[in-house]
Amino acid sequence: MTIRLLIVDDQELIRTGFRLFLQTQNDLEVVGEADDGHGALAQAAALRPDVVLMDIRMPRMDGVEATSRLTASDSPPRVLILTTYDLDEYVFGALRAGASGFLLKDASRDRLLEAIRVVHAGEALLSPSITRRLIEDYATRAAPVRPREAVLAGLTPREREILLLVARGLSNPEIAARLVVTEATVKSHVGSMFAKLHLRDRAQAVVFAYENAIVLPGGTG
Repeated sequence: MTIRLLIVDDQELIRTGFRLFLQTQNDLEVVGEADDGHGALAQAAALRPDVVLMDIRMPRMDGVEATSRLTASDSPPRVLILTTYDLDEYVFGALRAGASGFLLKDASRDRLLEAIRVVHAGEALLSPSITRRLIEDYATRAAPVRPREAVLAGLTPREREILLLVARGLSNPEIAARLVVTEATVKSHVGSMFAKLHLRDRAQAVVFAYENAIVLPGGTG
């Protein structure tokens, strides 16, 4: 299966660099480029990409707004945010808007390829260190709240436990090892938990968890 890509960045040299490298991969196809959020929306509607590589800081319409509009469409593409700094002030907003993860622009070529394929497969690209930073950053923006028990009431004890581990940035194999169960069992619980909470992927689970104080700064919760 070929993964159709749309590259969105206001710097032409960056777009060209990404395109020249990505088109060397047999399973990737760059179907279009855009230099701001408006162009991203138009190109996405016309070209129907699978994954959008989205810059955050762009003129006219930034990547957060563009991501929000893209993920609200009927057949939304996966959005992988490109950022210069891992503490970019817009990263949290982008995840809330529906992005499936983010990648530093100076990441290695192998890391870029991995990120695209992981996001396309329906997973989120969120490492434990970045998850922790996002939680700590969110804590400085809003007063702590108590978990919404009514929202969590439909989850089984195991699903709550897995939500906490997902929110801390653990992968399915890591969760399986922690709970001493099979990876297939973890995958089943994760899918059930996502369905009950109306979450699309791990990125949304992380946002849900710290908005509801399920995970607190410092990794507690």
